Amino acid sequence: MKGDASLNAMGNRWLLPEAVDEFLPPEAEALERLRRELLDMFFSWGYELVIPPLIEYIESLLVGTGNDLDLETFKLIDQSTGRLLGLRADITPQAARIDSHHLMRQGPQRLCYLDSVVRTRRHGFASSRNPLQVGGELYGHAGIESDIEVLRLMVRTLRVAGLDHFHIDLGHVGIFRVLAREAGLDAAQESTLFNALQRKAKPEIESYLASLAVDDASRRRLIALVELNGNEGVLDEARAQLRGAGREVAAALDSLHQVAEATQCQLATIALHYDLAELRGYRYQSGVVFAAFVPGHGREIARGGRYDDIGHLFGRARPATGFSTDLKTLLALGRIQAPRAKAILAPPWSEDDELRKLIRRLRADGERVIYTLPGQPIDLTELDCDRRIERRDGKWTVMAAGV
Repeated sequence: MKGDASLNAMGNRWLLPEAVDEFLPPEAEALERLRRELLDMFFSWGYELVIPPLIEYIESLLVGTGNDLDLETFKLIDQSTGRLLGLRADITPQAARIDSHHLMRQGPQRLCYLDSVVRTRRHGFASSRNPLQVGGELYGHAGIESDIEVLRLMVRTLRVAGLDHFHIDLGHVGIFRVLAREAGLDAAQESTLFNALQRKAKPEIESYLASLAVDDASRRRLIALVELNGNEGVLDEARAQLRGAGREVAAALDSLHQVAEATQCQLATIALHYDLAELRGYRYQSGVVFAAFVPGHGREIARGGRYDDIGHLFGRARPATGFSTDLKTLLALGRIQAPRAKAILAPPWSEDDELRKLIRRLRADGERVIYTLPGQPIDLTELDCDRRIERRDGKWTVMAAGV
């Protein structure tokens, strides 16, 4: 039995772990083209590229992110120091570390990234456990204007990837935080209520709050969050339903209204949906949150929002807002069909200076030129060649393959 298992393992060495993927030609080429286009777009918006390490001490990777990211992070022991390391599952904390500890700029700082992350499970917008996370972060500005800029950047990212039909969900985690505090909930009670809100389990929420020493007004406002979702009328309804809550709730609703106005003005074709019980990134985010959805796709494809002051754990608190998505998901859903350039088949390498000059010139012009190797069977379809270089009338000439 043991021998059979060994043979089976040897026979399946080509298999990858579950939900771990790779890209082959020509999809890898399309992925790389999209990567370059997005990085160029970020650069044009003033976002500077950072490339943090794949592996770090675990305490740096999990700063301010709560338990969810901890569960998604592969961990191992550093053989040099005995300290616990992690393979990053999210680049956002690394970008915050770079802004707070290394760059040390006083004014607003815009950073972007596009690199691999590794996760113990499928989670969020990526369908694989080794997504290519792409995103932008804006540090050092606490105003709603920076939230609007990041939201616009996320929308532009989706459009560069060829996505035209999507809608944006808007929320604000500060509203639930304030209502929970005013109701006198402790950390454990707040967490239990948070989990029920994510399921929109209204009877469960009503029963749970009834079991706690929560005043009627606070209980009514917390239950109201379940129903506060829909079009722009939700914000007016929220003002009525949450009347009597602290000024911070009114300020949060004002922020959502400003984001909505700016979005409708600058991105008029984008449908907006509001959901005050949808608290993505609640463990570390602090203000406006947003996510993008496409029809027929069950999960969000991009998300972002405000996460102020994570940097204080790296030595310097800074306002922060940003977004991220997965390049592989964008490629799959955007359906960009990047035309693959056909190649030119060249004769075997030789000392012929005229031939080498022609090939250099063709490559400089963006052509793909493939040398024939000695003894190589010629299959133009397999090589993806539609032309070949032949000597005609004493000169090297590019000819159609069938000529």
